[in-house]
Amino acid sequence: MVAPVTRMDGGVTVLGFRSTFRDWAAETKDYPNLVVEMALGHAIDSKVEAAYRRGDLFEKRRALMDEWSRYMEAPA
Repeated sequence: MVAPVTRMDGGVTVLGFRSTFRDWAAETKDYPNLVVEMALGHAIDSKVEAAYRRGDLFEKRRALMDEWSRYMEAPA
């Protein structure tokens, strides 16, 4: 059984918030898909690729999340 998605303040779901981030990153930024997926905490499906991928892309993820933070803090 899948647990229900918890709602954040304002009725926004966690899944919807993550989806909004994913759409924003894909449509407005030039970060590689892997950086965005890692920022979302998604695992690498391929066991072979996962075995060879040693880095965490931390600095690229940090830059992406800094941009997301500025976007979210900007007046509507």
